[in-house]
Amino acid sequence: MKLLEDKILQEGEVLGEDILKVDSFISHQVDAALMEEIGNDMAEHFRSQGATKVFTIESSGIAPALFTARALGVPLVILKKQNSEKLGTEVWQTEVVSYTKDTSYCLTLAKNYISDSDHVLIVDDFLANGEAATGAVRLIRKAHATVAGIGVLIEKSFRPGREKLESQGIPVYAQARIKAFEGGKVVF
Repeated sequence: MKLLEDKILQEGEVLGEDILKVDSFISHQVDAALMEEIGNDMAEHFRSQGATKVFTIESSGIAPALFTARALGVPLVILKKQNSEKLGTEVWQTEVVSYTKDTSYCLTLAKNYISDSDHVLIVDDFLANGEAATGAVRLIRKAHATVAGIGVLIEKSFRPGREKLESQGIPVYAQARIKAFEGGKVVF
């Protein structure tokens, strides 16, 4: 998606060898007009998949996932990164290792927000090693629902995430695919 690639080139900041900071338009301050375009593009790409819900992992995936869910006319479910006592219901949980933060967390889904008839589209901000997406897939499968696909804003295509997901038969769509970071610059 050229609009997103242009925004990354204008405002993204490469940190170290493989971290892209996008907090000025995705993860801290949100460019709502961009998120709406991203959501419309994501929905159009997956429209034929028949998703009944959109899932995302808190927190940076919420804005694009919300616009995607709105464009598809389906509910958005936000997977929590911890077991919350306030959920007040039974939950599905799985452990996920964060690539960026090099920590693990417990991904949590309240059982009352998914059924075995759901066909779920997962939308997230980044795809690198595929750990977060794989955790979301595990929760969906625990509930005997199915995965419509995984849509991400930014894929680090030099990492194994896409291969890991596609080897499970899950379609992956990335709106911006980064080939490498060279000399502090993004190469698509």
